[in-house]
Amino acid sequence: MINWLLLLIALAIILLGATVFTNGLEWFGKKMKLSDGAVGSVFAAVGTALPETLVPIVAILFGTADAGHKIGVGAIIGAPFMLGTLAFFISGLAVVWNRKKRADYPVMRVDTIVMRRDMEYFMVLYGVAIAASFLGGHPVIKTFIAAVLFLTYAGYVLKTLTGGGEPESHEIEESEIDPCYFAPKSHDPHMTIIGGQVLSSLLLIVWGSYIFVEKVQIISVEMGISPFILAMIIAPIATELPEKFNSVIWINKGKDTLAIGNVTGAMVFQGSIITAIGIMMTNWQLNTAALLTVALTFSSVGLAYLQIRIKKHLTPGTLLAGGAFYFIFIVLIVIGKI
Repeated sequence: MINWLLLLIALAIILLGATVFTNGLEWFGKKMKLSDGAVGSVFAAVGTALPETLVPIVAILFGTADAGHKIGVGAIIGAPFMLGTLAFFISGLAVVWNRKKRADYPVMRVDTIVMRRDMEYFMVLYGVAIAASFLGGHPVIKTFIAAVLFLTYAGYVLKTLTGGGEPESHEIEESEIDPCYFAPKSHDPHMTIIGGQVLSSLLLIVWGSYIFVEKVQIISVEMGISPFILAMIIAPIATELPEKFNSVIWINKGKDTLAIGNVTGAMVFQGSIITAIGIMMTNWQLNTAALLTVALTFSSVGLAYLQIRIKKHLTPGTLLAGGAFYFIFIVLIVIGKI
């Protein structure tokens, strides 16, 4: 029981750190006068994905040789899956819930150019990362693929921040974000205060991640469950899904590009930078369970992409389908296929 309690405390620390970190990044975006597309797809996305970045790194560095790698890979594979299924589903529910306030319902108010770009980057980069598991573990091959993922993500960020040719989105307004946590009464906090807030939150996330990994290893042994499965289920839902409720708030305000960009931008980050870390720091040999999860991820994201590509718009029904793919995942676990 004490291990479960400490696990919950670790998750609370991680979430606190993620909340403070995201707030700092949002204020950084405002100070730099960035568009909502840039804030949603890059800064908010990376901020909310940070716990899922550090959990596998801490697991691989400080966990036992076997369990640590399984926890790391489980968290890496589980994050894009959760985003492309459960986070999509929750976003779709939010649109349906607010349908009476939307004269254009069911068409969502998303910048389809931004969404299409995010999904294309994700599917290509994540596809390359998954393909790497079949190419053997030669250090040169792994280093090359990881470098390609890093550099391509850098190009994605640059394209997003400079507009990438899409219609200019409005700058994020102060009313759209909470007061800076380290300067709650200031309407224009100094950049050093924002930087201090970001660094402090990073320390919280690393500390919480260390406790989390330690307790997952212990609990998986006690319950006789693979640490890979436990990490795949617990880590993404507990560390990233609560932050994705930012998307629900943005949808309530009719800011669908920010909301969905928060999800798709995190998917690009998870599908490139985090998988590159996994490729470099583990043997990156994905088992059947991991590959089934990847297939469900591509199915859900591909459905939304096809609607945007063919229909030139996005509707909540397509996002709600993500819940069905997540349900399939749970069924596969229950029947022992994962």
